[in-house]
Amino acid sequence: MKAKIQPPKTVQQDNAMMEPHIEKVIISAGATGDELIKARKLLELLSSKKAQIVQSAKRIPDFGVRPGLEVGVRITLRRKDAIDLLKRLLSAMDNTLRKKQISENHFSFGLEEYIEIPGIEYQRDIGIRGLNVTVVFARKGLRVAAKKIKAGKIPKRQRVSKEEIISYMEKEFKTIFN
Repeated sequence: MKAKIQPPKTVQQDNAMMEPHIEKVIISAGATGDELIKARKLLELLSSKKAQIVQSAKRIPDFGVRPGLEVGVRITLRRKDAIDLLKRLLSAMDNTLRKKQISENHFSFGLEEYIEIPGIEYQRDIGIRGLNVTVVFARKGLRVAAKKIKAGKIPKRQRVSKEEIISYMEKEFKTIFN
């Protein structure tokens, strides 16, 4: 009995576990004092979620930063909330990104003024502020490395490359890359 010889399979087409997906979208703004309150209001206005205050872990004397100083706020969004907000934020950027904004497993971009986002109007108590957006990609099975008990190791092929992020964003969000 002869064994059938099958043509080699491409990883992307046949293995659903290797398909990249958006794990989370993180919006953040750096500020201290009264500006921190304004940044918090801005992020809560955009996402309708509660913002988390970020504290400094290091001492940087040149900037007057000490451990425990509140230096910013952030909100992490997942699933449908993340996709909906990302579409709005990309439309503020004219759905265009630069290739140098992409790194392995994620990409980031910033908005100088929140009033560029469609559907958001100027808020007097917030003023003119900007924010940063980070979109994190992952593949299924990443939990194996993240769990506390019996954590496994993930090979390099499990990471999402720049090219895969570009093709995903062009296909799903019609994003243009310069």
